[in-house]
Amino acid sequence: MNEDLVSVIIPTKNSAETIELCLKSIKDQTYPAIEIIVVDNYSDDETADIARKYARVFLKGPERSTQRNHGAENAKGKYVVIIDSDMELTPNVIKECVQEISKKAVAAVIIPEISVGEGFWTKCKALERSCYIGDDTIEAARVFDKNIFMEMGGYDEDIAGGGEDWDLPQRVKKAGYGTGRIESLIKHHEGRLSLIKTMKKKYYYAKTIRKYIKKHPDMASKQIVLIRPAYIRHWKRLACDPVHTTGFIFMKCCEFAAGGTGIVISSVKA
Repeated sequence: MNEDLVSVIIPTKNSAETIELCLKSIKDQTYPAIEIIVVDNYSDDETADIARKYARVFLKGPERSTQRNHGAENAKGKYVVIIDSDMELTPNVIKECVQEISKKAVAAVIIPEISVGEGFWTKCKALERSCYIGDDTIEAARVFDKNIFMEMGGYDEDIAGGGEDWDLPQRVKKAGYGTGRIESLIKHHEGRLSLIKTMKKKYYYAKTIRKYIKKHPDMASKQIVLIRPAYIRHWKRLACDPVHTTGFIFMKCCEFAAGGTGIVISSVKA
């Protein structure tokens, strides 16, 4: 019996430190019919050279959404899986995704994620992310039926960093298609996070989040808030780790302030 081909698409930008682990985890999947597509944003390190050992490599920029869409346009698979270069797939991810999307006749699939890495702030981020597993308002689908992906027009290239991850699944849902989820995990390798790094990231992402809020105001009101219901649901988990919970709360306040600043500045410029 022939397996349906799955295209795994990875946008990269100076990702030499993490890309090989990512690619090896795809090669080690228990599902056999996989093609790997790396779309590199003109890295000036060894990213593209490493990727060519495992994947078809394309050059495209300037942002992640554009890279993902370019990868999908060149994909040969029936399904597309969109991951980032600092992610590691556990062995059964693709197998479970194909089973979920084919047997349940859904158009998209959510893969739960955990954060791993070193240092205090990374552990705070890992604690935060652990609260989101099973939360459809925060977790975003990464696997799509390719025909429906193309029907939806792929990722919105005017939204960068986070908002585009939420936007496409919301459009899939509003078009009447179902979304499933699997049990196997993605490990998101955060490295050694710093507070300044996370704040800069939120500031940059917030500059285009206004478009997402305008497109999906009801959902955005649940997602872009300081205190999310997920924290209340998992209060016992947070109470068991008061040190990292305190750090995570402080980090979220700093990120929220940085994001708010990004929104204000982008609004003034607009």
